[in-house]
Amino acid sequence: MNIPSLKDKVSPEEWQLRIDLAAAYRLVAMYGWSDLVFTHISARIPGPEHHFLINPYGLMFDEITASSLVKVDQQCSKLHDTPFPVNPAGFVIHSAVHEVREDAGCVLHTHTRAGVAVSAQKCGVLPISQQSTFVLASLAYHEYEGVAFRDEEKPRLQADLGQANFLMLRNHGLLTCGKTIADAFLAMYTFEAACKIQIDAQAGGGELTQVHPQILTGVAQAMKVQTGGLGGAFVWPSLIRKLDRTDPSYKQ
Repeated sequence: MNIPSLKDKVSPEEWQLRIDLAAAYRLVAMYGWSDLVFTHISARIPGPEHHFLINPYGLMFDEITASSLVKVDQQCSKLHDTPFPVNPAGFVIHSAVHEVREDAGCVLHTHTRAGVAVSAQKCGVLPISQQSTFVLASLAYHEYEGVAFRDEEKPRLQADLGQANFLMLRNHGLLTCGKTIADAFLAMYTFEAACKIQIDAQAGGGELTQVHPQILTGVAQAMKVQTGGLGGAFVWPSLIRKLDRTDPSYKQ
């Protein structure tokens, strides 16, 4: 595809955001979390307008570039010339979060096999792994209401999410919020790992050992120690190097 570069048509801040978001899409594809063209990641552009970037609907995640990302407002109006549409379900979910969570610079949503499997379990995420403890420290649930393209679902999704950074969409998938794209990606990496471990542990058929509840209370501090207080920024440079070794075309 020949997509004209937007590098000289947007601010340096927006261009860097576009590069990082395109990188996140490529990494989601690389780690096997994509669902053809049907899930989405958004990043809010700084400012009071609540404008955000989201994927060009119809492109596979390993095709997305900085210039192909679509900038929209809260009414789903595209704010620049682009031949690509926006996923209506993606818009409802992401605009709902960005509308009420000023701290959420990035929202990442997946439909992975393990994530959907755990979302269908009444028990939800079980405290059976180190990864699950990080998730349980900030986890909320939202009941399934069908494909999320109706605006009337937004208030319920917003209320269920609250201030949590991990949201399990029942019978649907996983969602993470982060101050930055790196934070949201690291959160999803942890969320996905917790779900995979849970499904594998349950498949063994034996009795599961749960983490003591007291341990859960100190998880936030443990995560800060593990990442040197940097959160997703601690691992993001290594992820970018990994991506650049494979295909740096996301920067176009």
